[in-house]
Amino acid sequence: MTSSADVATRTTVQLRQLIERGFQFLHPRDERGELAAVVGVRAHDTVIDVVRLHTEDDAVAMRMPADETNVLCPSRFSWQRRGPAAHVLDELLELPDDRVG
Repeated sequence: MTSSADVATRTTVQLRQLIERGFQFLHPRDERGELAAVVGVRAHDTVIDVVRLHTEDDAVAMRMPADETNVLCPSRFSWQRRGPAAHVLDELLELPDDRVG
């Protein structure tokens, strides 16, 4: 059985790997000033990769064309995953940079 601490450590390592790949992270807050999500964005080649972490069990990542107008709610994407943060981040880290569409 995986402990909550193990998952948190794994997610921290994964987030550091994304930063090394050029992701920039934002920390939007709700109307009470509480953290609403952790949002990472990386534009490269002809695509934009976005990841949103709401909780350890609720994350979404996607790859979309670079000309998408709303990166937080795109109308088009070429790849998307939703689920536990560790699994979504694993799949995002496995995406090849040369897959641009």
